[in-house]
Amino acid sequence: MNNPQSTADRFEEINGVSLHFTDSGEKDLDPVIIMHGWGCNVSTVASIANIFKGKKRVINIDLPGHGQSSEPPEVWGIEKFTQTIETLVARLGLVRPILIGHSFGGRISILMGSRNDISKIILVDAAGIKPKRKLKYYYKVYSFKLLKRLALLCLGKERGNAFIEKRRSKAGSADYRNSSPRMRAVMSVCVNEDLKPVMPLIKAPTLLVWGENDTATPLSDAKTMEKLIPDAGLVSFKGCGHYSFLDAPGPFKAVINEFTK
Repeated sequence: MNNPQSTADRFEEINGVSLHFTDSGEKDLDPVIIMHGWGCNVSTVASIANIFKGKKRVINIDLPGHGQSSEPPEVWGIEKFTQTIETLVARLGLVRPILIGHSFGGRISILMGSRNDISKIILVDAAGIKPKRKLKYYYKVYSFKLLKRLALLCLGKERGNAFIEKRRSKAGSADYRNSSPRMRAVMSVCVNEDLKPVMPLIKAPTLLVWGENDTATPLSDAKTMEKLIPDAGLVSFKGCGHYSFLDAPGPFKAVINEFTK
């Protein structure tokens, strides 16, 4: 008999990406799919995977462009990321999985949950709602676009692009600065996708777990999701930020165990 605690590293070629994931637990156990946030990997959410040891089959995925998974062959939006995970689910023969998505992984969970037969969904400090922009933001964006045009005109294509990339890397968020040029473009596309229209289509019971001090995906986003997703409930932890599952591991585990029992 296989050891239900054992974890196997696996790779699948999907949509031009070498997709890495860990597969732990017996194959006849109910499946759980875990998807991490931007700039993270399977090890970041390992504590979530450990909650299900011996109880579920856990597929913990390095999303394309993260961890041991290769970058997308072109600039992807959430649709392509979601199609990739859907293909993996089909190949592995997973039936009615539980989806767990932290931050960026929450985007995929939302879209996937809106059009597939999913058992349950757990959104942890999840992204998916387009942030409200202040006038200062648009001034910054359009000033940058003008600067880009002038740089290409005055410096030529090669030197102009190098100049712009240097300025862009200094101006962006930490996640943006630490990403490759292609993944920066992917991030720009995905951040501006608003998934509110598909949230009412989610039929699976959905648990929203949030840190009250989350500044990346504020608690107000969770409250909006709770209103839009038909069967959703929100649990928030005081004093916790964007990584609520790391900030409050004990309460987080208790809530997850209760929801998935």
